[in-house]
Amino acid sequence: MPNYSRQRELDSKRYGRPDHGWRLRMYIIIFEADTRAGKAFDLALIGFILASVAVVILDSMASIHARYQSLFHVLEWIFTLAFTAEYIARLLCVRRPSRYATSGYGVIDLLALLPTYLAILVPGLSSLIDVRILRLLRVFRILKLTEYVEEFGALGAALTASRRKIFVFMCFVMLVVVVMGTLMYVVEGPKHGYTSIPVGVYWAITTMTTVGFGDITPQTDFGRVIASLMMLIGWGTLAVPTGIVSAEFTAQGLRPKPTTRTCHECLSEGHAPGARFCSDCGAPLPPWQNDAAGPHDGTPI
Repeated sequence: MPNYSRQRELDSKRYGRPDHGWRLRMYIIIFEADTRAGKAFDLALIGFILASVAVVILDSMASIHARYQSLFHVLEWIFTLAFTAEYIARLLCVRRPSRYATSGYGVIDLLALLPTYLAILVPGLSSLIDVRILRLLRVFRILKLTEYVEEFGALGAALTASRRKIFVFMCFVMLVVVVMGTLMYVVEGPKHGYTSIPVGVYWAITTMTTVGFGDITPQTDFGRVIASLMMLIGWGTLAVPTGIVSAEFTAQGLRPKPTTRTCHECLSEGHAPGARFCSDCGAPLPPWQNDAAGPHDGTPI
C-alpha cells in the first residue's frame, strides 16, 4: 500500500474520524480525496501555498518590494486568513483536535500562520528579532505541500523501502574514502598539504562527489593515479542510489492503487472500490463516494 493511503489511514486513527453529520462531510472533503469536493479542496490549497511562497520570495527583492509593498501586504493577509480558516476547520472536523494540533502537520499549519499575527499582535517583537526572520518563517508553508501531493508520499515510501540498501551503500562509500584518504596521506604527506588522515578523507570525499574544490591537490605521479581512480569511482557511484530508489518507484507502480475509503469501525483505509466488508475487521463498509467512477450504493459528496 503506498505511503499516501497509509498516511491517511494513520491520520483517521490518530485524529479520530467522525461517524456522521457535518463533521464527517467536512472530514471527507479535507482529509480524503476521492470526491470532487475533496480534490478541489486539495488543488485550492496547493494554489494558495505556491502563491503565498511566491509572494514571500518576491517581497524579499528590494526593487519589487518598494513598488508592490501594499499589494503584498494585502495578499499576505488573504493567505493568512485562508490558512487560518483551514486550520480551524481541521481542528473542528476531527474527534481529537489536540492530537492534530501537536502532530507534525499541525505544527507546520501553525507555523504558516504565526509570522503575520506575531508582527501585528506583538509590536515590540521587531526590536528583539529581525523582521526578516518572520518573513522566512512563512516559507514553512511550502512544507504543507507534502500533505496534499501524492507523489511526495511515493517518494517517502521509496526512500523508506530503500533505507537498508542505501545504508549499506553509504557504509561502502565511507570505507572507500577512509582507505583512499589514508593512502593519500601516506603518499603525499604534509609536504603537499595532506597534514593528517582526516584531511585526506576530506579530499577523498570532495573528489568522489565530483566537487573538487581544488584547495588540496596531489603533486606526485602516484597521487595523481589515485586521484584519477577516485574520480572514476565517484562518477560511477552517483548512479547507485538513483538506481535503488528508481527500482522502488517501479515496484510501487506495479502495486494496485488503493482508495481513501475508510472503515467506520477500525478506521483502516485503502479498501477496493467494490469491497462490501472491511478486510481488517470484517465490518460492513460504508458506500464509496467517488465522483470519477460514480457512487457505489451511495451518493457523492
